[in-house]
Amino acid sequence: MMLSALFRASSLKPALLALLLWLTATAAWAQPTPADTERRELRQFLLNTINEASSFKDRFDAEVWLLDMSGRLERFIDDPQTRLDLLRAIHQEARAANLKPDLVLALIEVESAFDRYAVSSAGAQGLMQVMPFWKNEIGRPEDNLTDPYTNLRYGCRILQYYVEKEKGNLMHALARYNGSYGKYWYPRRVFDAWERRWRAGNL
Repeated sequence: MMLSALFRASSLKPALLALLLWLTATAAWAQPTPADTERRELRQFLLNTINEASSFKDRFDAEVWLLDMSGRLERFIDDPQTRLDLLRAIHQEARAANLKPDLVLALIEVESAFDRYAVSSAGAQGLMQVMPFWKNEIGRPEDNLTDPYTNLRYGCRILQYYVEKEKGNLMHALARYNGSYGKYWYPRRVFDAWERRWRAGNL
């Protein structure tokens, strides 16, 4: 109802007319403007993102880690962009598998010296020397183990399984990964590479 119509309604009592006028004005004042709506949405967005402290911290730590590890990886891979792409993939897949990315780097050094096309005498392939039969075991025969991302996903998940099976004992888990359970030459080689070159904080 328009305000002019209210004024023409002579049958309305003055008190009721005043109430209607007040309600109309209040409703107009309370209606959010586009600027108000945008401000409210932006506030909620900032609350949702800035308050995700652990996620923000992880991203920051990852960038610091990338810069550090890129220098260490240079002796194996010349191209800076290739190094960064590989390191991002290693960091992502290792974290997803609850593994230390720098430990995965040490394992890759021992297994393939960062040669994505490496093939062992037993037929293991790629960076983390994954046996191809695993592709058929999980129904993914089309997977390419020379692709770094695919290889890392397989290798990290396999190592994660052994770490969990051994209740966190890395020595035993690494021996299982290599197929030399009960012997410790392989875990010692990985630990040696980790301490010498890859462990975060070591220069």
